Amino acid sequence: MTPGDNGASKPEEDDPFGYLYADGQARGAQPPSSGYGYPNAVNRVRPVGERRYGQPQQTAPTQTASYGQTATHYQAPETLPGGAPTSRQATHSGGGGGRRGPNTKGLLIGAIAVVAAVVIGISIAMLNGNDDDKSGNQADASPSQSQEAPPSPKATSTAVAGELPKADAVDDAVQLAGGAAPASDIKGAKSAGGSYVGGLNQVGASVTWTVDVPKRGKYTLNVNYGVPGKDANTTLTINGTSQNRPLNMSNFAHAPAGDWERGWTHTWANLELQKGSNTISISCGNGNQCDVNLDQFSLEKGWR
Repeated sequence: MTPGDNGASKPEEDDPFGYLYADGQARGAQPPSSGYGYPNAVNRVRPVGERRYGQPQQTAPTQTASYGQTATHYQAPETLPGGAPTSRQATHSGGGGGRRGPNTKGLLIGAIAVVAAVVIGISIAMLNGNDDDKSGNQADASPSQSQEAPPSPKATSTAVAGELPKADAVDDAVQLAGGAAPASDIKGAKSAGGSYVGGLNQVGASVTWTVDVPKRGKYTLNVNYGVPGKDANTTLTINGTSQNRPLNMSNFAHAPAGDWERGWTHTWANLELQKGSNTISISCGNGNQCDVNLDQFSLEKGWR
């Protein structure tokens, strides 16, 4: 580059050591105080972080110094018109660019949700653990050897599907009282094993059959029994209420007097039962002739 060149010096063409040569000194080169040593050297020094994309950049005006004087190529931003540039514009202003900060509100909500889920899970686990402890510490409901279990109630005769109940007089669904007891010494009974219930020939002896029916209404009670060749009768009680007429237990088999084996026969009575459980009692009361053995019971729908 010669002194006759036209145009402003470019930084890449300036020789920082030009002041050491004659031609450089002829062009005004001098030891640098800042920037390059040439008078028209471009100085673009700016504070770090002050560059704004998309906006005009302010540059400090360059000054040309004569030979032998110190050229000042830099001025502090505070000395420029308008003072130092302000800090970065707010990222949420209406115009201009700039990246938005992290969505801290969304992160906070997510963190709260995670903590809540963990707390709920721990609470459920603790509740389940408490339930297990309670069930494990619960006392055994079955009686110990030193305890006496209460007597179990008599079973209830329940009808098979499509049928009404029936039972032997010695079944678990039949309760005996007042001296009535199972026996099997007289042949001809239809109950399992030839068993029957005797001992009814004394006041207060009774046989009570607990039965379950599907609906309220009229039913017929059938009774198989045996007499020693003579007529008998007993008191019939339904759900605690005695019937007006005694149960007729005559010698319908026409057996000879004293012949129990030939005296097996049957009788019947009309009843009104409630839906569900009912009690049917045959007992020996004052004024009854109770020399009779009981064999089987059954129900049928309606009256005869």
